[in-house]
Amino acid sequence: MDPTVSSIVLVPLLAVAAALLTTAVGRFVKIPLVVFEIVLGLVIGPSVLGWVPKTDGLDALANFGLAFLFFMAGNEIDFAAIGARRLRRASLTWVVSLVVGIVLAALIAGDVIRGVYIGIALTSTALGTLMPVLRDAGELRTPFGRAVTAVGAVGEFGPLLAISLFLSGRKPLAAALVLIGFALVAGGAIWFASRGGHRGFHRLVRATLHTSGQFAVRFVVLIIAALVGLSIALGLDMLLGAFAAGVLCRILLAGAEPADAHQIESKLEAVAFGVLVPIFFINTGIGFDLKALLGDPRALLLLPIFLVLLIVVRGLPGSVSAPPGSTLRDRASLTLFAATGLPIIVAVTAIGVREHDLPVGTATALVGAGMLSVLIFPLVALLLRRRSSDGGVRPADPDPVVVEG
Repeated sequence: MDPTVSSIVLVPLLAVAAALLTTAVGRFVKIPLVVFEIVLGLVIGPSVLGWVPKTDGLDALANFGLAFLFFMAGNEIDFAAIGARRLRRASLTWVVSLVVGIVLAALIAGDVIRGVYIGIALTSTALGTLMPVLRDAGELRTPFGRAVTAVGAVGEFGPLLAISLFLSGRKPLAAALVLIGFALVAGGAIWFASRGGHRGFHRLVRATLHTSGQFAVRFVVLIIAALVGLSIALGLDMLLGAFAAGVLCRILLAGAEPADAHQIESKLEAVAFGVLVPIFFINTGIGFDLKALLGDPRALLLLPIFLVLLIVVRGLPGSVSAPPGSTLRDRASLTLFAATGLPIIVAVTAIGVREHDLPVGTATALVGAGMLSVLIFPLVALLLRRRSSDGGVRPADPDPVVVEG
């Protein structure tokens, strides 16, 4: 079968099959949807059956799916509900993770440059992957869920800043100036959106909600494309623009009528999680070089080491952000959620291999550890959370939002 035809047919088929498997298996044990998407992609990819090869077209669609994943993460974060205190605590623990990660990685790799790549990858948290898991589990608005969201938000935004500062190919000072320039543009747009009003904009959104115009969805895609394009033009990682686009659109659309806002959110979730995001995870499985990993004893040895380091470097510091009154199971669950990382690991290793700073075997082992973290950690975390003394439910927030002037 022609590679293009096989991709067009099999990737949507796997997306449907993954959803059906999640529903069927969910009667016995809750397994995150991305687990099936990655595994099914691996099965049909070159490493196993070879039905779908890696292609530039599929990679382009997967990159857009990745951008939408980070957009949804930025769009779903309610910074006011999380609170400044949680964000400060999560930021401090991320800095600790970065320092520990780079030091340990440099010792293992025997090279400082490789240590920087590996260390940054180890500090990531796949919030875009965890948000649907938390939502499906009813945890998104609990104190525990907000703690995970705070840790995840910093665990996505922090590594993106580190990539832009240290892995962009520029000197740190020049990279910082470029980053400041991007922040001024994005921050200016967010400030304008937060001023309120925009009645004409919201009227247009409402008027096209049930027409072929779909202005809100088209506008969101434009914002993502604009900020992603700006990131790429400035030599920054595209995910930084996608994340900022999510924050911007959340603020801009906040002024819509509640019923309209709910419909817009449903449409964005349908586009993201129904179409584009599954392509990224399936393509991650397709592109994973299992044969190279199994044929490289050193890479095979590094894989479990990296998996443990994700817990040590990212998970344990992240558990400090657990809300007051958390049980030991809650903290263990937060540790595993915080240690779940894949999208940024894929991005960092791709840069390292492209710049010849990271051996292919090491990159494959890192991505493999990220895949295993997505496959295993959320599942175990949810089981621990349900077995917590409160049954995974807290009716009140023991760590209320602190509004600071």
